[in-house]
Amino acid sequence: MVKVAMVGVGAFGNKHLDGLALIPGAEVVAVVDPVEAAARKAAGARGIERVETSLDAVLADDSIDAVILATPTPLHAEQAIACLEAGKHAEVEIPLCDNLADGRAVVEAQRRSGKVAACGHTRRFNPSHQWVRNRIQAGEFSIQHMDVQTFFFRRTNTNALGEPRSWTDHLLWHHAAHTVDLFQYQTGSPVVAAQAMQGPAHPELGIAMDMSIQLLTEAGQLCTLALSFNNDGPFGTFFRYIGDTGTYIARYDDLVTGSEEPIDVSGVDVSMNGIELQDRDFIAAIVEGREPVASVASVLPCYEVLHQVEQQLLDG
Repeated sequence: MVKVAMVGVGAFGNKHLDGLALIPGAEVVAVVDPVEAAARKAAGARGIERVETSLDAVLADDSIDAVILATPTPLHAEQAIACLEAGKHAEVEIPLCDNLADGRAVVEAQRRSGKVAACGHTRRFNPSHQWVRNRIQAGEFSIQHMDVQTFFFRRTNTNALGEPRSWTDHLLWHHAAHTVDLFQYQTGSPVVAAQAMQGPAHPELGIAMDMSIQLLTEAGQLCTLALSFNNDGPFGTFFRYIGDTGTYIARYDDLVTGSEEPIDVSGVDVSMNGIELQDRDFIAAIVEGREPVASVASVLPCYEVLHQVEQQLLDG
């Protein structure tokens, strides 16, 4: 049994708690959040007795094997390194970092510690994307172009539940990370060229609200990514895989052909919940002593591309 501390009980922390409850090899023994009432509410709803307001309390506890971090983005790298240096396995929510140097530091900390370290690149686990990957690995489909839209309505500093945030989300370092990583993961080819444009910065949030990114792999595949926090309509990320033997459209866990014919992906994995599946892989990697599917080392190339794009945007 892997004893886990869940740190951060916002929208995604609660999703992790729900997923972990379904994993036979995992036991959440502590819930941590600086807002004690939030931690007690999340823990109480699931019969978890221990509540803490500080990460340090669980890092000092030798009985805790692993920590899952669903905390504000600016804390991800620092806290992941602290967990690894304390001898804990660590899974940190996407993004791994908000600058490349911090991402590299996490990878180095994992190598020094020898512990399992994963990042929440959930698209690697969503059954819709797994179905496409299975076809690619079977030699039945090859990507020629991925066209992706990431659309939200975030003109105020709120989270996925519409609650106020103490930090500011970012189109590039968070939302683009999902697609940049998935594109390289699915094509199996590194990005060798990237270019981007962004719209004006929000007067209060200080971030670009609209962005367009183009990517080219070494093998010649293209990715076109549009991102917006100004979209007043259906939100989420929608992927169109254009390939040599067909076209597939993934909307989270729903998958259809280019003609909108549904594809049954219910048998692809043991669950339809991507977060549960990534947590299952994290726990299994600990038990089996292997590298997780979304290891921090394997996702680092995504952040190298994001760094390249950021430098291009800063240079104008």
